Amino acid sequence: MTGRLMLLDTASLYFRAYFGVPDSVRAPDGTPVNAVRGLLDFIDRLVKDHRPDHLVACMDADWRPRWRVDLIPTYKAHRVAEEHTGAPDAEEVPDTLAPQVPVIEEVLDAIGIARVGVAEYEADDVIGTFTARARGPVDIVTGDRDLYQLVDDERGVRVLYPLKGVGTLQVTDEAVLREKYGVDGRGYADLALLRGDPSDGLPGVAGIGEKTAAKLLAEFGDLAGIMAAVDDPGAKLTPSQRKRLTEARPYLAVAPKVVRVAGDVPLPEVGTALPDAPRDSAALAELARRWGLGGSLDRLLTTLTS
Repeated sequence: MTGRLMLLDTASLYFRAYFGVPDSVRAPDGTPVNAVRGLLDFIDRLVKDHRPDHLVACMDADWRPRWRVDLIPTYKAHRVAEEHTGAPDAEEVPDTLAPQVPVIEEVLDAIGIARVGVAEYEADDVIGTFTARARGPVDIVTGDRDLYQLVDDERGVRVLYPLKGVGTLQVTDEAVLREKYGVDGRGYADLALLRGDPSDGLPGVAGIGEKTAAKLLAEFGDLAGIMAAVDDPGAKLTPSQRKRLTEARPYLAVAPKVVRVAGDVPLPEVGTALPDAPRDSAALAELARRWGLGGSLDRLLTTLTS
């Protein structure tokens, strides 16, 4: 794969579309299609503005993998709608969004945009693995700051973070991370696990907020350096910091595997080139008719073929 690769954190984007586009946007039968049309508009704008050579819609085949939950049982626990044995737990999703997800998948497939999800892994892990394998620059489009850990100026990996729709994107490189958080991409995962993240059910270290975490990382380099300092009586840690980090040792032993995205997911063989014509025109025409995709789909197809 050569040229610029764009990786979509698809669920993050269709959630934003759902909440950003009025639910008065409906199919001819009255079914809300605001997430479907909003996502198509997002992709159209992204392709117009950034002209990737390759595009992959990365999916959550498992939004809460068991191997992460086994390490930190609170991981995303507050977002579970229904627990399943032998299958991914059901996530809380708005009633009028859930039926739109299969439509999104069908439309992407008919257009010919690569769509990749891998059993037992989140979309973040799929994104991490595509990024690790990429030979050219990578744009990761996500509303999830966890993926800041992949930012790498040397390799041309940046995160396009929507601030308002996708018309206003924060182009996140290492300079932005250092200014906002005091760390580079490599240090962001350690910062995140130290401070914790209630939205993902990560407790963090009590009393260690974002600013303190950044200072510790600046002083000691990384999590391993911080924990080495805990064991060094001469290291510049306050008694309170030493106590709290010591008490958090069991959490800090497992948190890196939970917080850091995987880079070794067994990806399927898939064509990632940006399509210049629909893969299945007949299926796409029927989807457009049934769901009233109108201008959103037309604009994207025009952009792809221009």
